[in-house]
Amino acid sequence: MNILLFGPPGAGKGTQSAFLVEELGMTHVSTGDLFRANIKGETELGKQVKGIIANGDLVPDSIVVEMVENKVGEIDNFILDGFPRTMPQAEALEKMLVANNISLDKAVFLEVPDESLVKRLSGRRVCESCGSVFHITGKPPKKEGICDQCGSALIQREDDMEEAIKHRLEVYAENTKPLKGFYESNGRLVQVEGQGDSKEVFKRIKEAMGS
Repeated sequence: MNILLFGPPGAGKGTQSAFLVEELGMTHVSTGDLFRANIKGETELGKQVKGIIANGDLVPDSIVVEMVENKVGEIDNFILDGFPRTMPQAEALEKMLVANNISLDKAVFLEVPDESLVKRLSGRRVCESCGSVFHITGKPPKKEGICDQCGSALIQREDDMEEAIKHRLEVYAENTKPLKGFYESNGRLVQVEGQGDSKEVFKRIKEAMGS
């Protein structure tokens, strides 16, 4: 089965993708990971992306679609995470899937209220050295402000500040929520309650997928 897993920032897409990979053997396809892999591998697409990102610009849909196409053309049983984010991207993805005779079986939307998302994201702390992620209530470090893994300081990223989070949610609502209507219209949308214990959420996702 091939699925799209989407939802607002902080909905738990990364956590649930990891569960799907571990338990069901699915392949996680993240646009962020694809960018980094292509840049590191110095592919032609990677060179283009590196320059665009360095200039602070958004990567054009055409390049993102090509990266996704190169990846999903090699695999089956995948999870798309972080793409599509907009209607033009969704339409481009549909054309790519048809051209490559690939099916997208479900579009799983994680539903979490904004107030819960703000609490989740504003409590996140990241190690400035190794990148390990903690949460002041959900996954606190053994010693406040210090990474369990390497002993370096934990920081709150600027995009995890409350005002920044609210702005991110506004941008999300404007650009990404219309995707729900798109996938509902073609019968692929399944909405899953994203609040509660992560394992319980995972059970809901499997039920929605029919697994």
